[in-house]
Order: sequence, then C-alpha cells, then structure tokens
Amino acid sequence: MAEPGRLAPDLEDLEKLIDDLAAGKRRMHELPSNLSAAEAARVRREALERMRGVSLERTGDFSLDAARAASRHCENFIGATQVPVGVIGPLSVRGHFVSPEEDVYVPLATTEGALIASANRGCRAIRESGGAVVRVEDVGMTRAPVFRSGGIDETREFLSWIERNEERIREITESTSNHLRLRDIRPQVFGSSIYLRFRFLTGDAMGMNMATVACDRVIRDLIEPETGLPCLALSGNFCVDKKPSAVNFLEGRGKRVWAEVGLASEVLDRCLKTTAQDLVEVQYRKNLLGSIAAGAMGFNAHFANILAAFFVATGQDVAQVVEGSMGVTTIEARGADGVVASVYMPDLPLGAVGGGTALDTQAEALALLGIELDASEPGAAVTRLAEILGATVLAGELSLLAAFTSSDLARAHEQLGRGPISGDGSA
Repeated sequence: MAEPGRLAPDLEDLEKLIDDLAAGKRRMHELPSNLSAAEAARVRREALERMRGVSLERTGDFSLDAARAASRHCENFIGATQVPVGVIGPLSVRGHFVSPEEDVYVPLATTEGALIASANRGCRAIRESGGAVVRVEDVGMTRAPVFRSGGIDETREFLSWIERNEERIREITESTSNHLRLRDIRPQVFGSSIYLRFRFLTGDAMGMNMATVACDRVIRDLIEPETGLPCLALSGNFCVDKKPSAVNFLEGRGKRVWAEVGLASEVLDRCLKTTAQDLVEVQYRKNLLGSIAAGAMGFNAHFANILAAFFVATGQDVAQVVEGSMGVTTIEARGADGVVASVYMPDLPLGAVGGGTALDTQAEALALLGIELDASEPGAAVTRLAEILGATVLAGELSLLAAFTSSDLARAHEQLGRGPISGDGSA
C-alpha cells in the first residue's frame, strides 16, 4: 500500500518498473518516491527473480516494519533473512541492575545446532551455584580521525593546540547530542600522520554514530579552520572499530565486562559431567597455550558464538563481534575439588537504544530481557544488558570447556546439529 498522503501505483505501473529494473533501464535505488517501502521491495524482488531465475518468495515473507527498515537500516530493501531464535534460562545474574532473584531468559539467534542446548547447560550450572557475579565498566565509545602535518614541529604545535583548546572541543562535540560526553582525547603520531582517539560516554546508546557525528562537526567547524591541518579520514583505524586490536584489548572500548562464578564439585559433576582438575587443565592447554600457539587475541573457547547469537537477537551491530570476541576465560581450582570460572571482555560495544534495537523482533527480545530506558538514570539499561551478556558468555564457556573434558562435543553436534529432517520439515 502507499505511504500516507501518496497515491498508490497501479499494477501496470509496478510491472513496468519491474521490467525496467530487470532490463537494466533503472538501478535498484531509482524507484519512484510514491512507492511504499513494501511495494519497492516487491519490485526489486520480482526484478531479481527474473534476472537470476530464482525465487525470493520467503525473503518477501516478513513481519518487520518495512518503512522503518528501508529508511533507517537497509538501503535497496527487498525483505528479510530469518534466523532461528531459541531461549536459554533461567539464568541467575548478580549484577548492579540484575538481581539474583530474577529469572532471566535470554534469546539467542543462531543456525548452529547444539549452541542453545550447550549454553542452557551452563545456565543450569551457574544457577545451581548461586548466580554469576557480573560487573560492568563504561569505558566509552571511540573515534580516531587522522590528520596530516608538514613535519615534527607542525605536529607538536598541532597537539599543543588540541591540549589548549580541549574545552572548546568539548563544547562543540557535546552540543551534537544531549547524551554525549567527551571523556578524553589520546594522540598517536607516526611521521606526518596524527591520530586523535576521541573517547565519549554515550548513555544507553552504543554510540558509534554519535561519536562520528561529533568528531565530524568539531573537525569541520574548529580544528581544520584554526590549525590548517587537513583531516584525511574521519576514521584512521586507531578507534578501533570492528577489528581486533591491542589498544582495545588493553584500554577497552564500549563496555568492559567481568563475570565469575564459583562451582562446587557436585555441580561440576551433576551439571557439567566434569571435574575441577579436568576443567582447569583443558582451559590451560586450550584457551591459554593453544591461543598463544595460534597468535590469537582471544584467550577463550567461543565468545564469538554467544556474542553473535545475542547481537542478532537484540539488534546490535553484528560486525562488532570481531572486537567483542577478544577476551580471556580463566578456570582456577578453589576449595575441595571446586573451581572459580571467570570471563573478561575488554571491548564490548553495546546499545539498548538506537540502531537495530528498534526493529520489531529485536525490540521484543530486549523487552524479554527487561531492558527499559530510564531517563533519570542514563546508562542503566545498557549496563543491565551488558550484565546479562557477561553471564551468558560465561555459561557458554563453561559448557563448551566441560564438553571437551567429557568428549561430549562431537556427540552433541551429531545429535543436535545433524538430526534427521522429515519431508514436512519436522525432526
């Protein structure tokens, strides 16, 4: 149907548009503005079907708000890819914004059989151990433009100017959003290249777009005009966004999260089918020595598995799983045949508002997690989200590491990831 206030095109007009796209007379973004988002998506789909000889029927079968998706999230919109969503829990979390009395049920979107069942087993072990203690630090979102100078002396004068004018820089950057606060600016210099790593607090938003807009504004309105040095790229890769990096590992980015739980021998045996000695050894030889041998930047079993499933379900920027999967899992012997298990995630960009969090199913997932914005306490909602994610990652680590000690990994994938499918699609 047409958007409000616009005349709907008739079927003959739509057919002509499909023909034009299929024949290459129009490009995918060159459709009339009087088409609704759903109509434009249909035209593109049918043109692609003719061009490629395929069916996109299921791609066009979606429940999300097409107008929002096409205008805010996805250009040349044609439909949606569906990813199965499962739930794990109840998960017990001992955070500042999640109480251990809550039963938290966590939605995870994945195509990997056995992942949900495995994480659910970790939830049980955590629950029977009194819950995971989780703490979150808001490190801040970063953006690092790169400038070019004429040499060392000009570079030193530029950096001196930045230091002298930090309050003016703060005033301009913070004027771009009511929720943005400049925390600091860290310089790095190589030859004639000057990198300024801006770090911002961004409330409940993940904040990458906020940081980008703020940096662009202050560069155009203040830094370039007054210093005369050109900004060559708004992102100079010293941010560092969507790439594993030592600077983010050491200094953090977004949220920095710690989660831990103590597991007695009875829980290890009953829930995880393992022992303290076996769990400590596989952690040491796999996550630590194996990661060193590989030159890896993540000393963990599979942070990325849980992060990707959580990110897709809750509308996070999925590409940031690359940096989020850096981190360390530790298993330490404690007491009479027990362990303390922990995860540390130094680089976790998360948002409770903005981006994909507003999409229909993702908004439902956040509601399921009890994520509600509170104007009187900015940052509380995203901190709750980070606390839940930290405990969820810990659950995933516990179960997978235990599966290695009991030789359950291959068997679980054989049973849950390769089950027989009948002709009607049921298992």
